[in-house]
Amino acid sequence: MTFEFDVSESQISNLESQISNQYYNMAEVITMPRLSDTMTEGKVAKWHKKVGDKVKEGDILAEIETDKAVQDFESEVEGTLLYVGVEEGGAAAVDSVLAIIGNEGEDISGLTGGAAAPAAGGSEEKKSEEESKTENSSTSVEQTSAEVPAGVEVITMPRLSDTMTEGKVAKWHKNVGDTVKEGDLLAEIETDKAVQDFESEFNGVLLKQGVEEGGAAPVDSVLAIIGPEGTDVSGVGAPKAAAAQSTEKPAEQKAEAPKQESNNQQPATGNNERVAISPLAKKMAQDKGVDIHSVQGSGENGRIVKKDIENYQPSQVKPAASAPAASAAAQVALSFIQGEDTETPNSQVRNIIAKRLSESKFTAPHYYLMVEINMDKAIVARNEINSLPDTKISFNDMIIKATAIALRKHPQVNSSWAGDKIIHRGNINIGVAVAIPDGLVVPVLKNTDQMNYTQISAAVKDMAARAKSKGLKANEMEGSTFSISNLGMFGIETFTSIINQPNSAILSVGAIIEKPIVKDGQIVVGNIMKLSLACDHRVVDGATGAQFLQTLKTYLESPLTLLL
Repeated sequence: MTFEFDVSESQISNLESQISNQYYNMAEVITMPRLSDTMTEGKVAKWHKKVGDKVKEGDILAEIETDKAVQDFESEVEGTLLYVGVEEGGAAAVDSVLAIIGNEGEDISGLTGGAAAPAAGGSEEKKSEEESKTENSSTSVEQTSAEVPAGVEVITMPRLSDTMTEGKVAKWHKNVGDTVKEGDLLAEIETDKAVQDFESEFNGVLLKQGVEEGGAAPVDSVLAIIGPEGTDVSGVGAPKAAAAQSTEKPAEQKAEAPKQESNNQQPATGNNERVAISPLAKKMAQDKGVDIHSVQGSGENGRIVKKDIENYQPSQVKPAASAPAASAAAQVALSFIQGEDTETPNSQVRNIIAKRLSESKFTAPHYYLMVEINMDKAIVARNEINSLPDTKISFNDMIIKATAIALRKHPQVNSSWAGDKIIHRGNINIGVAVAIPDGLVVPVLKNTDQMNYTQISAAVKDMAARAKSKGLKANEMEGSTFSISNLGMFGIETFTSIINQPNSAILSVGAIIEKPIVKDGQIVVGNIMKLSLACDHRVVDGATGAQFLQTLKTYLESPLTLLL
């Protein structure tokens, strides 16, 4: 029996389209990423692709401005950019629709709630690129767009860390009248955590410096003005610089670093330089504990991309030739003048250290556990390891490794207090306290338990050296789950530390001292090291902390147990 139906070609086409959209829809919704732990919304500083463009995996889709910095955002899928959910210069909440990528001509009305994809060309509402840049450059509350001449860009003090409220210009790399290109290093900005390079996003001439070198200004106040040569900007904005109270700068600012041009498309050649790396590759490197300074990039202009991290071999890590110890150096030496009081203005770093230590000490109920470690076998093990070619590790490296493995067995110590809950961290990231002239910073070794002695040694030396030269980036001091402070090199036998929140514990390491001990009923000379563990009693109970120290003691007194 045969049935015939009168169906038009248009009906067949619509039916095929519905079936295709229902069962073979390949469109991917790209959401606004969370690029920092404090980020709640992101701003699209610049789109690198427009609707209709082909997109490959690894292509830069857009530049996303977070609460800390502007970061490249790469595509992880291939296809055609079908929809842009946030206009250039616009902001959106984390996890909201940023873009949709799929097959060319694909119907995505079900993903956008019926909204049509913006036209690839300009619409009446779409601003020109120049107008968009002018409108979207961060301006202070007192600065209105009407006051800004055509082609002039107002650069404001950036928020380079989640706790930053004001920034200090440690050094200007461009003077008024200098030509500035996109990517040129404008200034070095001292935040509450570190000194960071600040690059220009615009081309033009530096017409005005809103903050003097050595002066400070609130976040979002006028930092600089860039525009066409000869433009009158005397009426644009008002400088908010809080000039340095003393005509003399701190000692660490007197020694100026050599001027160097920086471009984020150029690979770094030294540990103090900027590294050209994609955000995806950077996250992978952090998760794997890979030092990006030791990775050779295969992307454009030497840029490190995803496959470089995937193919990275740990043997590439080489210890620094001559780097200072992890906790060496203290405050800048002051000259004593009989009968004369002197003052030193606080740096941003010291102010925030004072604030955080006070908060930690008075909010977390500290208690302390102490234990003595016989380091005789550890000394023998270290000598054997250092007898290998191109290998040199310290006792501090051994302690870091043993601590990381001990935290695996005692995850409660690797936890954080969060008010109504305790967060048990899925990664073991150990912060190593480093003394700098302004106080103390804690660079973080990501996934420390997965690193070997050589990797730990190289990473600690590198970060300690860059901490002293203020070359650490903010993200290198975030995310710790446990901290270690070592004053043994100063001959300190025992001491206690204040917990580095949101950690729940910090280990204080003393010097290795020769002293008489009883062994097999005989008094012999032993090498003893004292450890002190400060714990937050809200998270780590006394028995839990004691068990952790017992495990750590076993690992250090019998180093071979680390292999089990």
